[in-house]
Amino acid sequence: MSSAEGGKAQAIVPDQRRLLLLYLLLGFSAGLPFYMFNAVLTLRLARHGIDIVLIGFFAWVALLPTFKFLWAPIVDRLNVPGFSAFWGKRRGWIMLAQLGIFSSMVAMAFTASDTNLPLVALFAILLAFWTTTLEVAADGWRIELAPSQEEQGPIVAANLWGYRSAMVAAGSGAALVAARADWMWAYLAIAVLAFLPFPILAAMRRDPDASAKRSGSLVKGIIASVVILLLSSIATAIVGWLALEVFSAAGITSESNVTPYVLVICMLPFVGLAFALPRIRKMGPDAPWRRSPALGPYVDIFWRYGFATLLVLGFVSLYRVGDVLALTLSHPMWNARGYSLDQIGIADGAVALPASMVGVAIGGWISARWRLGWALALGAVVAALGNWVYIWLWDSQAHGWILYTCVAADQFGNGLAGAVFVVYLSMLVNPRFPSAQYAFLSGFAFLLARLLAGASGTLQQQIGYDGFFMLSGALSIMAVVFLPLLAKVVPRGTSAGPERPV
Repeated sequence: MSSAEGGKAQAIVPDQRRLLLLYLLLGFSAGLPFYMFNAVLTLRLARHGIDIVLIGFFAWVALLPTFKFLWAPIVDRLNVPGFSAFWGKRRGWIMLAQLGIFSSMVAMAFTASDTNLPLVALFAILLAFWTTTLEVAADGWRIELAPSQEEQGPIVAANLWGYRSAMVAAGSGAALVAARADWMWAYLAIAVLAFLPFPILAAMRRDPDASAKRSGSLVKGIIASVVILLLSSIATAIVGWLALEVFSAAGITSESNVTPYVLVICMLPFVGLAFALPRIRKMGPDAPWRRSPALGPYVDIFWRYGFATLLVLGFVSLYRVGDVLALTLSHPMWNARGYSLDQIGIADGAVALPASMVGVAIGGWISARWRLGWALALGAVVAALGNWVYIWLWDSQAHGWILYTCVAADQFGNGLAGAVFVVYLSMLVNPRFPSAQYAFLSGFAFLLARLLAGASGTLQQQIGYDGFFMLSGALSIMAVVFLPLLAKVVPRGTSAGPERPV
């Protein structure tokens, strides 16, 4: 980060306390909507009697964040009309994303009967898109503000505290509201809660380089946002309609096994970069690919890490598989086991929140003090154990204390592993391309997991819930095999520094 950028960051966030509070807020902003297009949506569909295979397909909505690297360079380079003129580029994108989150969630509320599944999918995709855009902007800003491992630990912990608090508030709150009213009111309530950070951001002081007035920037930003939201909704609807037409023409139905085709399509960009590795390694600093605004940030990863990039990508693709699979089918399993919405609400709230907080705090603490290899190994083990306890839940009577014990173990492991993993990914990033490279790495990290999640319903039908959670835990712990090899990986210097072989 340049001295100018450092000065700007310090002007916006002058002390550690304000920085931590800021990322607590940003984590909260991103965590609320994530649960609403993921775990809460699968629970809602299950309560409406939607087939488990179709519920599994809805997990593919979460594939969208995997490809956030496709629009991350836009977030890095362009300003949002109106908002960025007063609040700066990063906050401008965050405010636009918050408006997108609110409007998408309101739309999901008014389709909560789940009688029109394509329309539900459209609004879930839009909610996932704007949630991911918020994360891209916030992650890029975080890496700019705190480039070292020691600085990242506390900020990541604060961010995840906010994120997981919001996820718990969304999961627990939505279930409890739905138990007393219906799913429409549950989504409207969470939409209002998700919008609360917007006025807080709007009240923050101007960006150091800003010259516009607050009121004018706010009005122009809202008008521009309405236009952007409408255009993005229309474009998404058209693409979705075309995709459904293509699937129908190809004879693909809900009974078809489309997982292999989705896997191939999703892997194409990454396989293309891997095949280009020998050429990338020979590129000089002025090579067109390395200077390209669209491709340069991603080529830089392969240039710095060389063939070890494949090792890194293999590790990150396995590390969070168990947690993603558990999140996909845990709520339908609780429903199938006979737990009430009230019990699920308590599990997602009063139980999950403190367990997750403790896990995140310990993960942030060890990330700042331990070697990352040991911290990652501990995270993988506790995450696997958190998956395996659900085998006990499925084989036991539906007692509330069993549900609460299993959720506590799962959320503790998830929180610890998640905090360590975010720090690890942040340390792989070149500070010259924070948003784009973090988007690429974190997106790839969840590609395999979310592809498998889309087939989770089919897997569950074949091996049962106990076999499913045994598999998810085993996949998480397999990542430990990579750690001795990763310890030997040394990247070249950044393009602005000395070049060292891997």
